[in-house]
Amino acid sequence: MQRSKRAQITRILREALWSASPLRRFNASTLQRFNVSTPQRERASAFTLLELLIVVGIIALLLVLMAPAFTYIKGGTDVASSGYTIKDVLDTARTYSKANNTYTWVGFYEENVANPASPNSDTPAVGRIIISIVASKNGTNLGADSSSSATGTNNWIDPTQLTQVAKLIKIDNVHLPLFAICTSGCTGTTFDTRPAVQSDPFGVGYNASRFGEINAAAPNTAPYDTTNNGLTKFPFQYPVGNPPPTAQYQFRRTLRFSPTGECRINSTYDVRNVVEVGLLQTHGTVVPAPIGGGGSTLVYGGDVTAVQITGFGGNVKIYRR
Repeated sequence: MQRSKRAQITRILREALWSASPLRRFNASTLQRFNVSTPQRERASAFTLLELLIVVGIIALLLVLMAPAFTYIKGGTDVASSGYTIKDVLDTARTYSKANNTYTWVGFYEENVANPASPNSDTPAVGRIIISIVASKNGTNLGADSSSSATGTNNWIDPTQLTQVAKLIKIDNVHLPLFAICTSGCTGTTFDTRPAVQSDPFGVGYNASRFGEINAAAPNTAPYDTTNNGLTKFPFQYPVGNPPPTAQYQFRRTLRFSPTGECRINSTYDVRNVVEVGLLQTHGTVVPAPIGGGGSTLVYGGDVTAVQITGFGGNVKIYRR
């Protein structure tokens, strides 16, 4: 499909350049070519301003048509670049909320990176992270709030009332894990001394304050709650618009920002002191084996990154090892 599209674009550009080129007229008659005066010959062998503008306009149009609707990032030798991408996403969503006095949502999705097609439903759903930012058009939370009496997990935020804030982001060879949490001296600047997230009762533990293993079974998945097993009551789709487009991605693990900059997991959780997104390098769909821990608190060696955002202040920090 891509090869066919490139071939078609190349053909269109070649035809446009040839039709606009003075060489087409220049080769029309050998006799005429040698009989024209020198000034006429010079004018015939150069582009006019109008012809240049036409060619530039065609090139600009083709570039627009070729531009993808998403930002695609290949995983590197470590997860640092992915961490900065997540940080930029969170900063962008919060800044947009405050600047436009509205609500924004960040959705996280993970799929099988071995399949180049996206979206795909292959298993294991590991290795490619998809992130989307959307915002309310009218400044309200569109019913996605803890005060709502809605139940279940299919109370879709109306896509006609949402606007896409930035391009869809895809990151290859990265997984959202559940890291072990710091238990002492948790005021540092490194991964192992990063601030601890909140622990909740009733078997929830740390998983109501972070994102990780989003496709795993409860309770070893995050976000997690005992009502909906971590799925938000208020999911949103990609793309959005009016009329409602066909959904390509469904985001059921979300982070909502209010016009004052506060963030809530899944729109309804209490505001947390810290919310964490863990990042782990993969080799395709192969996740490195943990070297310790268990359940929802796993210890991994090597290159690991955690991105944390404070629930009230919106400060985003990256912690690496």
